[in-house]
Amino acid sequence: MSENTYTEQEIETIKTRILEALETVIDPELGIDIVNLGLIYDIRFEQDGYTEIDMTLTTMGCPLADLLTDQIHDAMKDVAEVTKTEVKLVWTPAWNVEKMSRYARIALGIR
Repeated sequence: MSENTYTEQEIETIKTRILEALETVIDPELGIDIVNLGLIYDIRFEQDGYTEIDMTLTTMGCPLADLLTDQIHDAMKDVAEVTKTEVKLVWTPAWNVEKMSRYARIALGIR
């Protein structure tokens, strides 16, 4: 167990930095990061640095799951407080275009 005790505000700041790191993970098929695509559903950061990331994919049979998971693990190395990362694939609620940011929709030409 880590000796650190983070305040709620510090945890929110860390989660923001985790989200920023996740923005460096680019979906190779679409050329847009997984945050703007709306694929990140939740981030849980524990006091000991253990981090769980709930992520979905655009389709259940998406062949990129392993690649994106590896890239997420790499991105988490840039967040000093994260000691261990677990990526959980979730399918509920189902992903749809509405989950994408305005930026992603514009970049992909979706109205």
